[in-house]
Amino acid sequence: MLEIRPNCEHCGKELPNESTEAMICSFECTYCEYCALNLFKNVCPSCHGNFTKRPIRPKDEVKKYPPSTARVFKPKDLENVKQIIEKYKNIDPANR
Repeated sequence: MLEIRPNCEHCGKELPNESTEAMICSFECTYCEYCALNLFKNVCPSCHGNFTKRPIRPKDEVKKYPPSTARVFKPKDLENVKQIIEKYKNIDPANR
């Protein structure tokens, strides 16, 4: 089950459950849409996979399975991840 993390790991932007800006990779690294697509060019700096929109947990389910309140804030050094981004950004995620 997804944790539904509350913030962008890079910039710290709030990404509550109902946010339509939350993007995740297959390991649930969570970034805002701007960081995921503009800074990281759809390449997760941790696993090199792609990002997809995080689903919104229905309100009835939030009562039973609340989103995480644990903030993950690990801003990436953009110079250090630049080579990773350049290596993978033009490769289809299924072929990375």
